[in-house]
Amino acid sequence: MESTRREFLAGGAALTAGLALPSIGQAAVPGLPDTMVWSTYDVGSTGYVEASAIADALGKAHGSRVRLQNSGTSIGRVLPVVQKRANYGWLANELYFAAEGLYEYAVPDWGPQDLRVLMGRRSSFSVIATKVSGITKPEDLKGKRFAIAKANSSVNIKIEPILAFAGLSWNDVEIVEFPNYGATLAALVTGKADCAGAAPQAAKLRELEASPQGISVVQLDPANKAGWARAQKAVPFVAPFQETIGAGLSADKPAWIMGYRYPMITTLGSTDEREVYAVTKAIAESFDAYKDAAPIMKRWNPKEASTGPMDAPFHAGAVRYLKEAGFWTAETDAWQAGAVARQNALRKAWAAFKSGQVPADKEAFAQAWLARRADVLKSL
Repeated sequence: MESTRREFLAGGAALTAGLALPSIGQAAVPGLPDTMVWSTYDVGSTGYVEASAIADALGKAHGSRVRLQNSGTSIGRVLPVVQKRANYGWLANELYFAAEGLYEYAVPDWGPQDLRVLMGRRSSFSVIATKVSGITKPEDLKGKRFAIAKANSSVNIKIEPILAFAGLSWNDVEIVEFPNYGATLAALVTGKADCAGAAPQAAKLRELEASPQGISVVQLDPANKAGWARAQKAVPFVAPFQETIGAGLSADKPAWIMGYRYPMITTLGSTDEREVYAVTKAIAESFDAYKDAAPIMKRWNPKEASTGPMDAPFHAGAVRYLKEAGFWTAETDAWQAGAVARQNALRKAWAAFKSGQVPADKEAFAQAWLARRADVLKSL
């Protein structure tokens, strides 16, 4: 969702990562590494700027130096963490794909990875429609022209729970394919499609809002428990979220849409618990130093950035700090138990799957694994 960065970062400045000396009288957090490598999205992305701001704050407060290693690909961000060439990754939905063994991770060299999160910033997503289409709620999507970029798995995976909310699937809409995310939104402006999945802050949506087509943000009633149960069964990392920032939205005109997390600070489950505790503590307690670096940084308030659901379970070190700080809730604790059980079951199933007779063909291998994965999830 990198096309959203202009509005997110309005008023923000580029930051140097963790190069300042610690403030006088500020003691380092015990266990906090002197140096770290963080994998991030490309330079200029929201994730890169957010990581830069927090790295700069850690440098000034604790003298911890951070090098940002950016990549424009999912594998390019996850692989350094798995290979321990990066201590932490600032990830989006590639975390879910890697933890679940989906898409490019449904291959013999990957499968479900033992990845855990420290914190994650709230973000939002919905189906955006033209006003002239009459679409205002998920049920209205049936039979409508839905613009998608088939290769954009990060966007498409977030559309599925919105369809499921209304008991729909891809079979219930008229799919219109476009080459990329930007083209799907442009199709709304030109009237070539009725709806598309998007972050409300995408710059192209301002053009839609001002066009004769008009804009409509599909809302998901937070009181519709059955709808949310269907949505979370389709994709477990989503939750109700009231958004006020974006095209067609304001503090006076908010919308209840789908919340998820981006970016999520991620590490291996095997990373030392004392270190993860220290990193989580340092980031949380440095909030005042980076909260004004860009408008979106206020959503890193540790009370908001430390609750489930996420794309993977929390790391034990993060859980220990969040409990001590009073940020851990009963709801997050229940979610964490289910997320850990889910991840353990998938990793066990993967090991059993790989030890048996598996297809040599790449596509057949993926399909066989996805069938096994579906069986495992039904049993949870």
